[in-house]
Amino acid sequence: MRKYQSSQSVASDLLPDGPLHIYRPKAVATAVNFFKENFRGKVLYAVKTNPEPFVLKQINELGVNSFDVASLQEIQTVSSLLPQAELYFMHTVKSRNSIREAYFSYGVRNFSLDTEAELEKILTETNNATDLNLFVRIAMPNAYAELSLADKFGINVNEAHLLIQKTRKHTQKLGVCFHVGSQCMHPDAYRIAIRMAAKVVSKAKVKIDVMDVGGGFPSIYPGMMPPAMQLYYDAIHEEFAKFNKQGDCELICEPGRAIVAESGSVIVKVELRKRDFLYINDGTYGSLFDAGTPKFIFPVKLLRAESVSHSGNFMPFSFFGPTCDSMDFMKGPFHLPEDTSEGDYIEIGQLGSYGRTLATGFNGFKPVEEIIAVEDEPIMSLYGDMQKISEKLDTIAA
Repeated sequence: MRKYQSSQSVASDLLPDGPLHIYRPKAVATAVNFFKENFRGKVLYAVKTNPEPFVLKQINELGVNSFDVASLQEIQTVSSLLPQAELYFMHTVKSRNSIREAYFSYGVRNFSLDTEAELEKILTETNNATDLNLFVRIAMPNAYAELSLADKFGINVNEAHLLIQKTRKHTQKLGVCFHVGSQCMHPDAYRIAIRMAAKVVSKAKVKIDVMDVGGGFPSIYPGMMPPAMQLYYDAIHEEFAKFNKQGDCELICEPGRAIVAESGSVIVKVELRKRDFLYINDGTYGSLFDAGTPKFIFPVKLLRAESVSHSGNFMPFSFFGPTCDSMDFMKGPFHLPEDTSEGDYIEIGQLGSYGRTLATGFNGFKPVEEIIAVEDEPIMSLYGDMQKISEKLDTIAA
C-alpha cells in the first residue's frame, strides 16, 4: 500500500482518472483505543462494516481479537488472516451448511438466534454440541436510529422469555442480544433496550451469562452530529450495572461504523457540471450507496493545488454518478466552492464504513483496486471533537 502525507498530495501527484480510495490508519487506531479504554466490556468488531484484510489486521494488532461475523465468507476471511480470532456468528438466520461449516471447520462456538426453528437448526447441524454459546436476539425499538433493523431481526419481547428458557437447556453460556439500529443518535436507546432486556430475563427466570448490546454506535456527518461517544458508554454502564447486580454477567458490544467510518475517503473527479449538479466518477453503485439510498450527507473537500486558488464562496451541490441509471443520484447538499468545475478533484469523507464494501461493477464502472494510505486527519472526526471539548473543559476547570 502506497503512503502519502495527505489526500491533497495524492490528488496532486497521481491525478487519478478513476475514483481512488484513501485509508487513514491513525483514525482506526484512535477509535479502537477509545473503545478499549472506555467501554467496560469485550469489543467485537462488526466485520460487515469493512472487511478489508488490512483493516482486520490493524484492528487485531490494536488488541481486538473478537469479531462479529454474519456469513460463512466472513468467517473464512477472518480465519485465514487471524487463525486465533474469536468469532461470533451473530446473523439470526443462517443456512444449515454455514452452521455446520462454522462449527466443525472453523471452531465457531458463538451463535445467535431469534426463533425456535433457528435453535433447532443450530443443534441439529452441530450434532447437539455441548460447548455452544447461544444468544437470543430480542427485538428492540429503533426510534433513535437513522437505519432501523427492528422489522427484520429479533423475537418479540412478549415471547422472548419462552425462547430464552428453551435455549438455556442447550447452551454452555446463554446470552441475550439486541440492536438499537444503525447510526443511533441518542444514548437513551441503549438505556431503553437494556431495561427491556432485563424485564424479559426476569420473566424467564433463568441465568444469563452474557449481555450483548450490539452495534449502532454512530459516526459524525454533516447535519448528523451525535452526542459524545462517552455518553453512550455511560448509559450502557449505568443500566447494565442495575441488571448485573451479582457481577457475573459479561458485557459485550459490536461496533462497526464507529470504528472505521472516519478512516476511509474516496477521491473523485468532476467530469461535468450542470448548474448545481456535479457529474462525478463514483456513485451509488460504487462507494456512495449511502449518499443515494438513505441519503446520508458526507463531508467533502475540494482538492486543488495551493497554486490554484478557488472562490472563497461556497454553495450546495448535488452529485450524479457515472452510470447511465438516473437513480445514481446523491442529493446532498454537498457544500463546495462555487467555482467547482470539470477536472476538479473532490475528497468525500466518512466512507470507511459501508463505502468500498458495497461497491459494485455495474455498467462497467468497477472499483479501483488500489488503496492509498495517508497521514493527515479526516475531514470530520467525532473523536477529535470530543478531545477538543475535553481539553476545553479541563482548561475551564483549572
